[in-house]
Amino acid sequence: MIKTTPFTEKHIALGAKMAAFAGYNMPIEYSGITDEHMTVRQGVGVFDVSHMGEFWVKGEKALPFLQRITSNDVSVLPVGKAQYSCFPNGKGGIVDDLLVYHYEPQKYMLVVNAANIDKDWNWCVQNNTEGADLENASDRMAQLAVQGPKAVEVLQKLTAVDLSSIAYYAFTTGEFAGVKDVIISNTGYTGAGGFELYFYPEQADIIWNAIFETGKEYGIKPIGLGARDTLRLEMGFALYGNDIDDTTSPIEAGLGWITKFADDKNFIDRPLLEQQKAEGVSRRLVGFILTERGIPRHDYPIVDAEGRVIGKVTSGTQSPVLKAGVGMGYVEVGFAKPETQIFISIRNKPVAAKVVKPPFCKGAL
Repeated sequence: MIKTTPFTEKHIALGAKMAAFAGYNMPIEYSGITDEHMTVRQGVGVFDVSHMGEFWVKGEKALPFLQRITSNDVSVLPVGKAQYSCFPNGKGGIVDDLLVYHYEPQKYMLVVNAANIDKDWNWCVQNNTEGADLENASDRMAQLAVQGPKAVEVLQKLTAVDLSSIAYYAFTTGEFAGVKDVIISNTGYTGAGGFELYFYPEQADIIWNAIFETGKEYGIKPIGLGARDTLRLEMGFALYGNDIDDTTSPIEAGLGWITKFADDKNFIDRPLLEQQKAEGVSRRLVGFILTERGIPRHDYPIVDAEGRVIGKVTSGTQSPVLKAGVGMGYVEVGFAKPETQIFISIRNKPVAAKVVKPPFCKGAL
């Protein structure tokens, strides 16, 4: 049985192209991916991301549990801040990437990928040797991401909370559109600025209608998952299932910055990942931009000048801003340095590209 979000009927009524995604009936596009992409880059757009998973971790055992099950150092995370992290899988790979919100003292919210809710929940339960209080709130929480340079102007009209005071990777809880206890978070996945709103599904209509009514003068539009993917790709943000998964280590994926070998943090896979960091790895996830015409796609081979396969594309698209092919992929470590020339094999034809450190879009973030 395919799941729905509190906004599914709205998407259908608006004429969205719908498709199954992570077990949910989700909007892929409305007016077209490029149009929606540029709306977010230049104006303001709204994503239904209610399919994401949310777990509460509570009690005096919450911090010890999170310190062992996640790669980042939760002990340095103050209340009101969020942290990007991952679950190492005990074999050098990644169960999932996630956000950790320090909601209150001894209370945290984990936001996980929709496709991995059951997998992640089972992983947390199985590894809860500390006895932390866990709650899967995924079906009792809705979420909208309002993104773009005009997002603050739209949202500020609906809340007394000073949105300009919420720094990147910070959040607060307050009244929004007359609805109490809305989590307002600045952890966007587009690089265009904006906020995420978490609330109870019963409040979905009130919040959706208020945002779109207030946003009319700003040209606000609903945005589908297609543009969400092209937007995150222009920023070089990893997507679980494409760029990271159970076979990729955080060190290979360039996520050493969320892999903290802090004192008293004996997290899953720490010895193995410490060894990888010290000794190096044989492949690296890199960003690249095509210097010839072409569009890179998932699983296309990456080759050197002689045509030898040196890796493969994990994500790729035509950048609507740059009007050039951009992507990410794993390559042999000798080809991972920025400005290195590589070639993407597109229908058996080598198309020139160069390694670039994301974000690909100048001025973003």
